[in-house]
Amino acid sequence: MADPSTYRPSPGAIPTSPGVYKFRDAHGRVIYVGKAKSLRPRLSSYFQDLAGLHPRTATMVTTAASVEWTVVATEVEALQLEYSWIKEFDPRFNVKYRDDKSYPELAVTLNEEYPRVQVMRGAHKKGVRYFGPYGHAWAIRETVDLMLRVFPVRTCSNGVFKRAAQVGRPCLLGYIGKCAAPCVGKVSADEHRALAEEFCDFMAGRTGNYLRRLEEQMQEAAAELEYEKAGRLRDDIGALKRAMEKNAIVLADATDADLLAVAEDELEAAVQIFHVRGGRVRGQRGWVTDKVEDVDTAGLVEHALQQLYGGGTEAVPREVLVPALPDPVGPVKEWLAGLRGSQVDLRIPQRGDKKDLMATVQRNALQALALHKTKRASDLTTRSRALQEIADALELDSVPLRIECFDISHLQGEDVVASMVVFEDGLARKSEYRRFQIKGFEGQDDVRSMHEVISRRFRRYLQEREQTGEWAVPEADDPGGQDVQDAQVGQGGQDGQDTSDLSGPDAAATRDETGRPRRFAYPPQLLVVDGGQPQVAAARRALDELGIDDVALCGLAKRLEEVWLPGEDDPVVLPRSSEGLYLLQRVRDEAHRFAIGYQRSKRSKRLTAGELDSVPGLGETRRQALLKHFGSLKRLRAATVDELCAVPGIGRRTAETVAAALSSRPPAALAVNTATGEIIDDSADVAAGPAHAVPETAPSQETP
Repeated sequence: MADPSTYRPSPGAIPTSPGVYKFRDAHGRVIYVGKAKSLRPRLSSYFQDLAGLHPRTATMVTTAASVEWTVVATEVEALQLEYSWIKEFDPRFNVKYRDDKSYPELAVTLNEEYPRVQVMRGAHKKGVRYFGPYGHAWAIRETVDLMLRVFPVRTCSNGVFKRAAQVGRPCLLGYIGKCAAPCVGKVSADEHRALAEEFCDFMAGRTGNYLRRLEEQMQEAAAELEYEKAGRLRDDIGALKRAMEKNAIVLADATDADLLAVAEDELEAAVQIFHVRGGRVRGQRGWVTDKVEDVDTAGLVEHALQQLYGGGTEAVPREVLVPALPDPVGPVKEWLAGLRGSQVDLRIPQRGDKKDLMATVQRNALQALALHKTKRASDLTTRSRALQEIADALELDSVPLRIECFDISHLQGEDVVASMVVFEDGLARKSEYRRFQIKGFEGQDDVRSMHEVISRRFRRYLQEREQTGEWAVPEADDPGGQDVQDAQVGQGGQDGQDTSDLSGPDAAATRDETGRPRRFAYPPQLLVVDGGQPQVAAARRALDELGIDDVALCGLAKRLEEVWLPGEDDPVVLPRSSEGLYLLQRVRDEAHRFAIGYQRSKRSKRLTAGELDSVPGLGETRRQALLKHFGSLKRLRAATVDELCAVPGIGRRTAETVAAALSSRPPAALAVNTATGEIIDDSADVAAGPAHAVPETAPSQETP
């Protein structure tokens, strides 16, 4: 626990201007971001007697080791910078709303020649008309299915549209009357655009005139004894009314507004938002957050508005109704007006339909908070018990809030890789996952591989601490220490893309100066390796060589699920029903999954790589252009530099590089068309089908 007086800035050094400040912990990680109209009184308030601070604020200032600030010109700039830093650094003591997913919206692509109706998520695109958001994609599809009967607008993808135009035959929707089939010329582009604009007008709430016009047409058709036409119009009117019933009118005068309500207690808060467009509730969404900072309802509302509109995925309506106004409210209103491009009315509803609807939103927020507490009670208790059982079994000083696990994977000694997964507070932290290529030696040696990857991971940790002046890196002979390969994991939990060499010129500099969490800057409280005594001994040796003695270490052997500690002849055996053992198994299995996925992707790329893939400076577009121009690798290999220069996009220097690369390599082995099983002649056309080189021996098993 740090003493705030050790890093307290002198009062005269703090400016009185608006600004944003960051508290960092001992490892340089940003743990809290805040803004202030005047930095001096705000920062001074954190360094009073701890007994006078809110418990959560006291925990934050004693966890921090330094504070810094950035001066801005206005409070609006401070609001924008605070939101940017919270999204960038993910501070542990800031309010973070969970379940922050993108909600689906009904979109009409008016920026295309033939507008298309589809479900879209994410940031808004120019020229696309949006309606929503909706809680579920199926709700949009149900509405569209009813609307297409009256407004048969195109819904197919560009690929389907082009194929239908090529063959001169529409898709199924064109035959059953739910698409006007502009792909085959049944309607012109102007007629189809008019249909799309009518669709948009109806979705925007201008429904009365259109329904009356349809009813008049139905009456005229019946009077002229055109009963089939009248029946179709009757069915169209019924379909439109059913679509309208799905979104009942809640506010008059076609109001566009977002209503936001908050339900909270001392520890948590739930936010519910109703999106009203054209007087109808078009969508609903909600978040739940831990109140890790001392914040009132107005502060929660301000954070929720930043989360809702700051990412650019939500359009700001004319009205935003809230239960409490941020203090001060002026900068927030100015920020919202800047996002919308016109004035935004941010206020608390006082009477009438809007106040009644706000009460409904508030009830939803209360129910969401109660449901969240019911679900979380057992989950939080279980995770806490699991961490405590691990601490007791391994005789740790405190529960391991951050656990890192390493696993080695290869296929008969080829494509040897390693994975690092991270669990914080008993939950997977996928943004911290890392992948490694083993480069220090060739062949199969899990123990040596484990020593290399642990050395590389903690060498990077020490290097980054050295840059901050916290630690001097000891000298060690580590053949793989300068070529760590890692990749991050995407937001959605999918494995990261191709690895990148961290030893490049900007590898260490990036993220350090800006204060972002460095790739390996945060040490674990517990290091887990997949394996038994040999792997644990290798990991211990790597830590000792680097002088690291404050990280607990254990190994989990697969055969009997035994927990091995360094230097011990007998394993620690946790009960089969132990929550601690279950958590360790989850961590180990996740590391195994991540390593296997990376190893398979590397093997797949190696087996399917062509002769042109490794030519420096030659990308996918120019590779395809060369193959298309010459027709086969055999003809390409025989081409001269001048003939290569004749290909569009290929300059002389590139042509010389390609010619030199192909002439220095022997002809490729025979290939097999995997679709037909036939041997492919190198002179055959490259578009014949997918081909792979025939391996000399087929691998038999995969070793994690």
